[in-house]
Amino acid sequence: MIFVGIPADSKILGPHPFQAVGEKYIRAVLDGAGAQPVLIPSMHRGLDLDALLDHLDGLLLPGSPSNIEPHHYSDEPSYEGNMHDPARDLTTLNLIPKAIVKRVPVLAICRGFQEVNVAMGGTLHQKVHEQPGMMEHREDQSLTLDEQYAPVHDLHLTPGGWLERFAGAATVKVNSLHGQGVKTLGPGLLAEARAPDGLIEAMRLDSEETFLLATQWHPEWKVLQNPFYLEIFKAFGAACKARSESKHR
Repeated sequence: MIFVGIPADSKILGPHPFQAVGEKYIRAVLDGAGAQPVLIPSMHRGLDLDALLDHLDGLLLPGSPSNIEPHHYSDEPSYEGNMHDPARDLTTLNLIPKAIVKRVPVLAICRGFQEVNVAMGGTLHQKVHEQPGMMEHREDQSLTLDEQYAPVHDLHLTPGGWLERFAGAATVKVNSLHGQGVKTLGPGLLAEARAPDGLIEAMRLDSEETFLLATQWHPEWKVLQNPFYLEIFKAFGAACKARSESKHR
């Protein structure tokens, strides 16, 4: 049995705090990676992250409506209305370097992509659409979910990279549902794909021994219906399986 941990959002629903994970990420781990999802609560204290990672075969960092608090990567203030989740920041930004040290495979999506960059010392644009020369990367929330998650722009894949191998092509088309993005890439990370405006949309750890792949777009969306997205999850699942087998030798 292969177990993949998924950090949850800390949310207030009514008067009570809850831990929540989008079901599409859970389903993608089951169907795409062939693994059993294990939800990790995002807590301000009390979790033994090292012990937790020792029992996991992989880590999926999901997207979220919230953004990383900017004090983790900059001295600029957060903008009015920016949603934050300090408990998730504390959990994931500590999980990522520990997972790398322990060689736990990591697949990171959207907010998770940004968490990887920040955890590795990179910085973010809080509003990509306000940067000179940048495209509008946010979704139109007046559309249906299927329309919001439909492919909307080309992605130029790094020659010889993992994603080019998964896609079997130099260019693919992907969805786009994010307001923030990479400003400077963290040390030890390699760009795997860029949008037409040059924004980094995927990255991996500069290591062939540790699987860490992060995408700004959402490959979990209807993963079984998109061959490129499915290849990403299959590769992650294979890395998790190898991790599981290595623990039982």
